Amino acid sequence: MTGYDDRDGVIWMDGKLVPWRDANVHILTHALHYASAVFEGERAYGGKIFKSREHSERLKRSANMLDFEIPYTVDQIEDAKAEVMKANGMTDCYVRPLAWRGSGPDMGVASEQNPVRMAVAVWEWGAYYGAAKMKGAKLDISKWKRPSPETVPSQAKASGLYMICTMSKHAAHAKGCTDAMMFDYRGYVAEATGANIFFVKDGEVHTPKADCFLNGLTRQTVIELLRDKQIKVHERHIEASELEGFEQCWLTGTAAEVTPVAEIGDYNFEVGALTHDIAETYEKHVRA
Repeated sequence: MTGYDDRDGVIWMDGKLVPWRDANVHILTHALHYASAVFEGERAYGGKIFKSREHSERLKRSANMLDFEIPYTVDQIEDAKAEVMKANGMTDCYVRPLAWRGSGPDMGVASEQNPVRMAVAVWEWGAYYGAAKMKGAKLDISKWKRPSPETVPSQAKASGLYMICTMSKHAAHAKGCTDAMMFDYRGYVAEATGANIFFVKDGEVHTPKADCFLNGLTRQTVIELLRDKQIKVHERHIEASELEGFEQCWLTGTAAEVTPVAEIGDYNFEVGALTHDIAETYEKHVRA
């Protein structure tokens, strides 16, 4: 496969369109050394980015949580996304806005003097979990836990928070799994490495309370769709011992969309009617 650094097209970078291969930063970019970066993952369907403005607003909030200000308004970010999609001739694609502390006078932990930079890239991206979108993902159980909100800005979509996710997913792949489920610092079920998680029992849905991990926009959308169907949704702390009692399971995320889960460690789940129904409902909703 062609590397992401070696593609045709353009990337919006600091207010202008740059040839894809020229969209580079200096090796002493602060974010590369200290993870001072935030991003969004978005999908466009038929030329329209689903919940685009909400994503742009969250990008701004995430930067504020990391103590920097993106030098573009929400409207300007919206314009940038539309411009780069049009320039690349894409209507159904993945959209990745990214903002970071660049290189400048500071190269220690502090970086108040360094400029904040921003880019938006778009590319075609099919099912995030591949064939698992139909038959169900197989999840490992990660040894890493989502940290306490007293130790990290857990509601920011910040690059540094994904370090343990990367390690967890690599370990899962080594075991032949699609992804990994993570517990939180208290031992409650949290999420997968890049997606929120839902369970079904006796016709009702249970999902972990998003009090120490990102409350995903797809998660919020799916909860609304379920409640529209008069299906009871419990947002609560879920104990590890409860996993064996759940009948169905799925993941949600912009990249994952709604993906069924067939296994988590030694626990098996049916890819059942409710899972199929909410996946189809979500698919229609984002294309409406």
